[in-house]
Amino acid sequence: MRLVDSPPKAAGNRVPAPISIDDLLAATGGRLQAPTSVRSFRLAVVDSRRVTPESLFVALPGERTDGHRFVAEAVAAGASAVLVEREVALPAGADVAVVRVADALRAFQDLAGWWRDRFAVRVVGITGSTGKTLAKEVTADVLARTLSVLRNEGNLNSETGLPMTLLRLEPGHQVAVLEMGMYTVGEIARLVEISHPEVGVVLAVHPTHLERAGSLDRIAQAKSELPRGLPADGLAVLNADDPRVAAMAALTPARVRTFGLGRGAEVRAVDVVSEGLGGVAFTLSAPWGEQRVRSAAPGRHLVRHALAAAAVAEHFAVPMSEIAAALETGSHAPHRMAVEELPGGVTLVDDTYNASPVSVSAALEFLAETPVGAGRRLAVLGDMLELGPDERALHERIGAQAAAVLDGLLAVGERGRWIGEAAKAAGLVRVAFAPDAEAAVAAVDEALHPVAGDVLLVKGSRGIALDRLVAALAGRPPDGEA
Repeated sequence: MRLVDSPPKAAGNRVPAPISIDDLLAATGGRLQAPTSVRSFRLAVVDSRRVTPESLFVALPGERTDGHRFVAEAVAAGASAVLVEREVALPAGADVAVVRVADALRAFQDLAGWWRDRFAVRVVGITGSTGKTLAKEVTADVLARTLSVLRNEGNLNSETGLPMTLLRLEPGHQVAVLEMGMYTVGEIARLVEISHPEVGVVLAVHPTHLERAGSLDRIAQAKSELPRGLPADGLAVLNADDPRVAAMAALTPARVRTFGLGRGAEVRAVDVVSEGLGGVAFTLSAPWGEQRVRSAAPGRHLVRHALAAAAVAEHFAVPMSEIAAALETGSHAPHRMAVEELPGGVTLVDDTYNASPVSVSAALEFLAETPVGAGRRLAVLGDMLELGPDERALHERIGAQAAAVLDGLLAVGERGRWIGEAAKAAGLVRVAFAPDAEAAVAAVDEALHPVAGDVLLVKGSRGIALDRLVAALAGRPPDGEA
């Protein structure tokens, strides 16, 4: 059976089951601000711009703004209920359930945990410094060959995104595949507490979010909260090629299954052959059998995602043949190694969702081994954010690697300039600079002159918004714009 996930009503698919206001009060320990005739809601959101009729708006205080400022806007948009931390003013005549709690975020998470506990669904948690969303998509696609699967939409992996996903659970779901993100210690532990995963996958520990987490050891500590929180009859799926991840085997009460490219891994890829933009072929070697498979995901660095998915699938009794079929079909998350033909015959590799030194290096390695015929290897590389005190050296290291791979480079952003300068110093002649994504839109043609047969990689941290450059190159509106 193949499942079509059931996203919120706003996405145009099935409408989630109703949750009563009485259950909201019981799950959160909240109290009604005033009497109301509203009895239930169906969807929970934390962004007032995404409110639809019959939804719960959670008013979260934040670093940049306060959700309480948008309660009236949410009610006007049709919210049936709002979850708040203080008394709020409502539009005249509004009939809405206003539930007041001490901590709106914790109450929201408590509600999601209460809803999850109503179902016998088996949960797979996936974390790692890079690759979580694509690994989630691959794993969900493999499991969906035989099971009914719910997955996070996009990258809803945070302290608010994961609860929104849990509130989409329905009785028909057999498995929920949930990616779990973090900025610091304690956040994944809370996600584990409310979702109760049976299986936990840890992909890697890399230098991301260092400005908030503080160190690689702290990132490893935070990621280890997933395997630590598994039940004794669960399964920890760990990357044997990453020493910090492999060490987590000693921290989990669950059974351990390792994956990787090295000989020490239980689930391995043998005889890996890159097919460039077409994907990767390899022999999947595991304790339960071997099979030659082809993954449609381009790049050797994405093979480990397939191996992790295979290890999870074996736990759920998915046959090897179905694993291979799912991998060959391919899993695609927007802006993550997405290959697209542009007008004029240029091949675009859109990897703009985010960037770290490890992921940019891997993308450049992929580009280096991709045949281009008479074409050229070009790239637009932008800032890598939240790298801490070593950020300049990390950017310059990427610049030196880029010089060995590329025929042309457009460096974007203040930190991106360090990449470009290092590439020039290493001998790359065609290097240009742009201060931001908007300027890059105007500069890419003039600076790189992409022509038919060229392959153009675009990659940078989410904060520099190079996805807007991709949209401009492809001749479509940016994400979220009509």
